[in-house]
Amino acid sequence: MEKKILIVVDMQNDFIDGALGTKEAQAIVPAAVNRIRECREAGYELIATLDTHGPEYMETPEGKKLPVPHCIRGTQGWRIRDEIAGALGECLLVEKPTFGSIRLPEIIAGMVKDAEQVTIELLGLCTDICVVSNALLLKAHFPEAMLQVKRDCCAGVTPATHEAALATMGCCQIDVI
Repeated sequence: MEKKILIVVDMQNDFIDGALGTKEAQAIVPAAVNRIRECREAGYELIATLDTHGPEYMETPEGKKLPVPHCIRGTQGWRIRDEIAGALGECLLVEKPTFGSIRLPEIIAGMVKDAEQVTIELLGLCTDICVVSNALLLKAHFPEAMLQVKRDCCAGVTPATHEAALATMGCCQIDVI
């Protein structure tokens, strides 16, 4: 049995056009919506991660290094972009307090325990922080799975760091498609 999973990483308002938004993040929304719909129609399991912080964010180690309040639970910036949410429909939501989700491998392990072949595809924001962190965590936990990152459905903090993250993932045997 083959199992296919699409992970939509942090496609939240604050990363698209909010506190940490970029024109590159805004530009990938249509392609991400299309890819999510394609994967849903192809029978993929869908998971979306949510960067999630509390009101004390500025006192956290991350907040001290990135002093921009963002993705505060319950705010508009924390919510998944409407078009993305519409494409996702009902799916598993995984909150994460930092770049990579340590819960994600455990959740996926339960989903793929009887699968002979596993494909895990990632798309989202930011390529150079959260996408690469989750991709590397998943590669470490599932070295035999086909791991893929959809290039045109990701954006980094800058175009240069986006490309650097894609190159890093490629070096780690994660297919950049």
